[in-house]
Amino acid sequence: MRIDGVGWVSRVGLLVAVGVVAARVAAADAPDSQRALQDLRAWLRVPRGERGAVGAERFAAVGLTRKDAGTAADLLWNDRLEGLRESRRAEVEARTIEQSGKKLRWEVVRFGPADTVPKGGRSLFISMHGGGGAPARVNDSQWTNQVRLARGYAPKEGIYVAPRGPTDTWNLWHEAHIDGMFARLIEDYVALESVNPNRVYLMGYSAGGDGVYQLAPRMADWWAAAAMSAGHPNETQPFGLRNVPFALQVGGQDSAYRRNQIAVEWGEKFKALRAADPGGYEHLVKVPPTKGHWMDLEDRVAIPWMEERSRQPLPTRVAWRQDDILHPRFYWLAVTLDQARAGQQVAAVREGQAVRIEASDVKRLIVRWNDDMADLDQPVRVTLSDPPMTLHEGTVIRTIGMLGKTLEERGDRNLMFSGESEVVIPVP
Repeated sequence: MRIDGVGWVSRVGLLVAVGVVAARVAAADAPDSQRALQDLRAWLRVPRGERGAVGAERFAAVGLTRKDAGTAADLLWNDRLEGLRESRRAEVEARTIEQSGKKLRWEVVRFGPADTVPKGGRSLFISMHGGGGAPARVNDSQWTNQVRLARGYAPKEGIYVAPRGPTDTWNLWHEAHIDGMFARLIEDYVALESVNPNRVYLMGYSAGGDGVYQLAPRMADWWAAAAMSAGHPNETQPFGLRNVPFALQVGGQDSAYRRNQIAVEWGEKFKALRAADPGGYEHLVKVPPTKGHWMDLEDRVAIPWMEERSRQPLPTRVAWRQDDILHPRFYWLAVTLDQARAGQQVAAVREGQAVRIEASDVKRLIVRWNDDMADLDQPVRVTLSDPPMTLHEGTVIRTIGMLGKTLEERGDRNLMFSGESEVVIPVP
């Protein structure tokens, strides 16, 4: 099968025997579900430092009703928020995150009324500076410039965070440590600054634009939209940007590293992807002909364009490409890291009670479920497009253990799942 616009071909043949995953037991027992919820409440009353892992508790494996699963998700989420507000306040006040022996520091510029939180929460703009591959003083000056740009970009509302790259390497914004640091930064601002996780935007200039090219697709399920200015994509591809509106702007005279030509090429890639999948790959491409590497704030048009867009945490169609920095989950799909390889691609679509795998380079794929995706009191199916076959059919059990696991993995109330199906896909 072919996914047009990126030239990726994956032939899926019947090279291994695949059976339908056995149907699991039917609807949860209501009294057992209620007892599990009571046990969860008791577990949450134990001081955090004295608890074991929720997944290790006996009640975590008990099947839940839909109502009890929703209540359990809220209880776990509210407990996590409370814990983050206690444990993360100091690093937000210090504007410093330390992980893996590195520090991410940042400055903040606020827009809109300081004492009023918009309905649904504030917006968050993460804006990455240029430089890279230069002495610290050069990157420091680029960081200062990115802070100043806030007033020129001037979003209507929200928190503009300008981080300082943890290193001074050429790829300062797409090294392996960045993903975890940005995830933690977003969690901090959701917990402590009332940020709406569906209104988090990624942007960057020059080397920061390089970072947008790389981080927007590989962390796509974090972003409402992204704006790349004057950067270079290196080896990355736009396939994973199916659900991330992407603004791409480079000066027409910005010929270093072929930035201007590559911007035009990416524009054509986006057109092809959009034509093949009209519901995805929304993009804004501008290459002002008289501008060089500095665009005199003409790239500001991306800000109001992004502000009109919000993240869809459970999109009906997912396009996932593994970067060289591997991720175990992406929207409602997941893999074990021993199955993950750089360059792997998966395309899948949700249709009512079913998920259809249109293409996959992954042999064992996990489909996550919650009641916003399907009615889990009824059977669900996972099918393969080519060759046509059913990989799973049956009832998925909702459990506290799965809710806790997916919350721990992702830290996002919108991406908590109560059950999952693991399927084996015949891949050559």
